[in-house]
Amino acid sequence: MLDLNRLKALHAVHVYGSVGAAADALTVTPSAVSQQIAKLEREMGARLVERNGRGVRLTDAAGLLAEHAERILALVETAEADFEAHRGEVVGRLNVSAFPTAARGIMPAALTDLRGRHPDLWVQLTEREPERVVREVARGELDLGIVQDWLDRPMAMPEGLSKAVLLDDVADVIVPADHPLADSREIELAQLHGERWISSSPGTVCHDWLVFTLRSADLEPEIACMADEYPTQLALVAAGLGCAIIPRLGRDHVPAGAKVIPIRPRKTRRIYAIWRTDAARRPAIRAVVEALAEASRGEENAWAVS
Repeated sequence: MLDLNRLKALHAVHVYGSVGAAADALTVTPSAVSQQIAKLEREMGARLVERNGRGVRLTDAAGLLAEHAERILALVETAEADFEAHRGEVVGRLNVSAFPTAARGIMPAALTDLRGRHPDLWVQLTEREPERVVREVARGELDLGIVQDWLDRPMAMPEGLSKAVLLDDVADVIVPADHPLADSREIELAQLHGERWISSSPGTVCHDWLVFTLRSADLEPEIACMADEYPTQLALVAAGLGCAIIPRLGRDHVPAGAKVIPIRPRKTRRIYAIWRTDAARRPAIRAVVEALAEASRGEENAWAVS
């Protein structure tokens, strides 16, 4: 009988193109993936991988088996979802991934709530950028993801996924404390002509959105520093090295050398939970979405009184 873990390893190599990428997706070591495929080769009595330069490629036989594996794994997931729905109990294991500020700003409260209400549910959390989360939820490597898009630059969502809005996260301008506009109650981006900017790395959602937003305000972005963590960006602003646009979710402490100014009109990103529509029958999915929504309301309430 075919072992599901071995089929999962083969399918991951088929989808991601390498043993290393498959191991990253499955959150195991490359050695573990290679061992599973070697065992599958012995079970099938056929070669499944071949050397290809420094990496490997799947044989024709492996490609055929990987296609069957995709259908088999989908059927297993459907069976598990149906069985959980029949029992009506919040149990089992869920793999959840969120982008960093959601992992910091929402997940601690949500996971604490779930642990108290549903002790037989095991939620494993990882951090991923939104585009990767969407791909892995669609492929079945993740059960549920938290993603974002900016309301003026929505993210495409594949068919077969469902989503729930968790909150609308407002972005503010952060300027050095000695900036001429530091005491403004609100600001239009056009007032920041000629400023240097602190940004996330090129290719990330937040970097691309910053460039788009500044150019939409007829500003040509001069990027002085790039850092992916918001605390680092805030420290760079406080040091007088530029301005930044940073959302409130997961922003944490603003250092004394920086000032937060609301933007007029507001710049907002929308935070979603996403999952495969076929898995929506699982009580565990519904429980996690409810906990995420409750944690998100707590964040919004905190902003209202701050």
